[in-house]
Amino acid sequence: MAGSLNKVMLIGNVGRDPEMRYLQSGEAVTTFSVATNRRWNGPDGQPREETEWHNIVAWGKLAEQCNEYLAKGRKVYIEGRLQTRSWDGPDGQKRYRTEIVANSMVMLDSRPREGGVAPAGGESGDDEHTIDLEDTPF
Repeated sequence: MAGSLNKVMLIGNVGRDPEMRYLQSGEAVTTFSVATNRRWNGPDGQPREETEWHNIVAWGKLAEQCNEYLAKGRKVYIEGRLQTRSWDGPDGQKRYRTEIVANSMVMLDSRPREGGVAPAGGESGDDEHTIDLEDTPF
């Protein structure tokens, strides 16, 4: 294979309210987590479930949209790429963090934020639409 691919697609629930900040350059960055679940039957035949937590980073206009429309518990589709950062901790130890740098977000439920009205949109791209899984025939 001549090229390479770094693409992540997740459907899960927002684990904590997004936190947005602006860099000195004025660019917005928003971070939040998404939980995905995996279910299977163990060797004893008993059902098992495992939750995986993913750290999400969004930049620019997408960061502002994530901050405005997402909240803890919302079902969301995130598409992006994996990125691992490293830094030296206060104790001198090398630290690593693997994140998903989002380039697309679609809300998959119609639940409103607390005390608010469900947003009409939330799409991050021109061709994407909010999807209600309750209406999906599978």
